[in-house]
Order: sequence, then C-alpha cells, then structure tokens
Amino acid sequence: MFNDGVNVDQQRGPGNLLIEHFRCPENGIDLAVSEDLSVESGYFRFGADAVCFGQSKSAIATPAVTDVLYDSRQDVSTVDGKVQLPFDPVQVVDNLRNERYKRNLSSDRKEIDANSLIRQIYYFVRPLMPVTVRKHLQRKYFRGWETIPFPRWPVDFSTERLSEQLLIVSMNAQGIKSLPFIWFWPEGAPSCAIMTHDVETAAGRDFCSQLMDLNDSFGIKSAFQIVPERRYGVPQDLLDAIRARGFELNVHDLNHDGHLMKSRKEFLRRSAQINQHGRRFQASGFRSAMLHRNLEWYDALDFSYDMSVPNVAHLDPQRGGCCTVFPFFNGKLLELPVTMIQDYSLFHILQDYTLDRWKQQIELIMENHGLMNFIVHPDYIRGARERGVYESLLNYLRSLQTEEGIWVALPREVDHWWRERSKMKLVEDADGWRIEGQGHERARIAYAHEDGGRLSFRLGEQPRVEPGSTKLQDGAAQTSERYAQQVSGFARSLPRMH
Repeated sequence: MFNDGVNVDQQRGPGNLLIEHFRCPENGIDLAVSEDLSVESGYFRFGADAVCFGQSKSAIATPAVTDVLYDSRQDVSTVDGKVQLPFDPVQVVDNLRNERYKRNLSSDRKEIDANSLIRQIYYFVRPLMPVTVRKHLQRKYFRGWETIPFPRWPVDFSTERLSEQLLIVSMNAQGIKSLPFIWFWPEGAPSCAIMTHDVETAAGRDFCSQLMDLNDSFGIKSAFQIVPERRYGVPQDLLDAIRARGFELNVHDLNHDGHLMKSRKEFLRRSAQINQHGRRFQASGFRSAMLHRNLEWYDALDFSYDMSVPNVAHLDPQRGGCCTVFPFFNGKLLELPVTMIQDYSLFHILQDYTLDRWKQQIELIMENHGLMNFIVHPDYIRGARERGVYESLLNYLRSLQTEEGIWVALPREVDHWWRERSKMKLVEDADGWRIEGQGHERARIAYAHEDGGRLSFRLGEQPRVEPGSTKLQDGAAQTSERYAQQVSGFARSLPRMH
C-alpha cells in the first residue's frame, strides 16, 4: 500500500549513521566504538554543544543534564585514519530520537503518567469542560516550562550537532578537506516546510472548506488529519473534497480521547482499527492525539509516515522531544518531527498573537537546513484575531518560498523524497561525482567542509543526467519547474550558511 521502507541495518555502525544522514560516499567515513563502555547511561557532550545521552567509555557521564557535562571528544583517538570513539553514536542518536533520556530529566514540572488516575479523570471530563476552565488548568500544568533544561527551547539540534562533529572528526582523521554528499532537499532547496491541520471538533471540521480556500489563496497546500471515530461525523464528501482539491488526508488518532497510549495492549487493539481507517481514507500518514507517543510500539501502524513526535515538547502534555529537525526512520515508518510551536500553545497557553516565536524557530531551522512542520488547527483559527495571525504566517511562508527557495510541500511529498534519497548513491567516475538512484534528477550534490569548528556546506553544479534518463518521474517535473528560478539564487548564497 505504501512506499517500501529503507533497508535499515539494525546492527548499523557509527559510520552508517552518518551515511544515512548525509548520503556521502562510504569510503569517506571510518569510525569504530570502544568495547569497554560504562554500564550506566548518562549525559555528556561531544564538542561544544552536542548533548548526548548513553554509555560512555570515560564513565564520567552524569545522571542530570543540568550538571557540567564532560566533553568526550577529548577521548577520541585516531590510528591510520580510523577514528576510535568513546561512545556509540547509534545508541546516543536512538536514545535522543526515541526519548529514552527522559527518565533522567530533572525539573520542577512533573509529567502526568499515561496510567495516572488524574490523567484518566481529566480526559474523561475534558469534553464537558468549558474552554476557559480547560485553558486555566493547562496554563497551570505548563507553568515553569521555560526552566526545563533539555531538550533546548525553542529548537533542539542535538542529533545534528553530533552528526556534524562526527563528520568533522572523520574528515580530519583522513585528511579530507571537502566531502561530497547528496543535499537534504530536492532541487537544492535550503529547507522544507509543511503545513498540517489536526481537526479536533465538529466546528473545525465545518471550517475545513474555508481553510482550504484560505490556503489556496496563498498557493500553499496542506494536510488535514481527521479523527475517524466518535469525535464528530466524517462525511464522505469532505474526504473526497480534500483529496480532489490537491490537499492531503491523514488519520488523527482513533477517537481523540487521550487513551491511545494507555497500555501496549490497548494500543495494539486501537492500532488495528486505525489501520482500517487509514485504508478507508487512502492515507499515507498518521498523527496521534495531543502528540501522545511511544515509538517502540509504532511497528503496529500500517502507514508510510508518522507526525506525532515533537522536536521540543515543553508545551505538550507528554514532555520530551526527539532533538532533531530532520525526518528519520523508525523501522519502516518515517518520522516527520513536529518542529514548530502549535497554534493552540501559542494563542491559549502563551497568549501570544504575533509571529515572533514562529519566526525565531523558522530562522534557526533554516540556518540548519531542516524541516519546518507546523500544526495549525481549524478549530482554533476561526476567530478574526487568530485567523489574521495565520494569514500572516502563510504570507511569510510564501515570501520564503519565493525569495529564499524553501520547499513548501505536502507531508507525503516529503515522505516520498526522503525515501528516494535514502536509496541514492554517489558514484565517482572520470568526470567527477554523479548521483544514482530513482529520483536522482531532483537531487543535488553538496560539499561539506569545516569552518571554525562547525560544518559548512557548498552546493555543487547541476548534476549530469545520463542518456535515457532525461524524463523526470512522478511529480518531479512540476517541482523542477516551480523552483528553477529560485534555486539559482540559493546556490550562490549556500556557502555562507551554516
């Protein structure tokens, strides 16, 4: 029903981790892990700002992220170009993406457990609560969110910083000044943005048509996540209209009652029903209610991608965060992390009706060439004030698309691209480097080099197209035409971006 998943080796080594992210030549990476790692996991750093959690040979990893973190980079050794690491980067990245570090977080704000009586009572009476009461309780629950030390607000780049530092160490060990890799986004776009709408109530459902009109007026398509059971009626003509107008349709939980993650048994029972609705919706993607999640269980979901994992979850009911702004594979499921503050949190928790926080996150993510994944609910932008803020956001994204060349896409398009890119390879011949693999016509070669202890990128020339492969496949022709003029300007500015 969906795209084949990338062939991820469950025993992948640290070099494979970098190859998966950068899609660089395999012979440019030579990393090994020390065998005598500590029994206990803890926090440490690798370089100035790469926060890690896992086992370490130094045994100086600390149980609290607020402690002074030991820099394990000083324990790296190099012999004949091979780098020996004092920790396992695969373990560290998996710990961050899967939020396994959470049990070691220390904060005055205590998370309400999925099985707690308080949480069960809250979700039981939540549909009966006046909105003003619910907002008051939520503000009280989130009080002190600014003091949560990790992940770092407003965007956490821990996995990116680790990957960058590991690549620098490997390049230095082999005397490589510039390493080619396959650029992160098609047509050389500097970053990617997707707009998504979780439909929570009947009022939000009834606003979907107007919201599509509004998005279309700015030339931005989006994805609608629909609750399939109990929450509200789901008329077939709405589902048909969403698809017919070029928007995307996904499944949003089962009934949005807050109990999807109550237990593994309950999740398996509900996921079977969710999968049925996914087939009925012809949906490629899934998102849980309130971003409740447990990535260890997601192998039961029959979707191509998921969008339930925030980058930083300080203002979500379930704290934590995956600490990355790039898609990543969880088995055969691709995760598209939620990297932007939600409209509900912005308007009703922080009572902020400006673009300032969104712009701050956008700037940081664009500097790191990541994914901007927005959640804007049709339920909460029906008022004139909220709608005005959303229109300003759409206008800002349109300007970034036109002036900076960002790729504004549907989630399924990002899923399709990331899967194609995961199977592409760089091949060197007498004429230089070229990209092989399905979708290579849209791919661009970039070059990584060290610049003051950080990784900088330079976009290469338009890749050669081999004879017989001049025809762009799927929707690539339209995308190529859309970005043809934008990319040339971006290619000139890329060397100055970090």
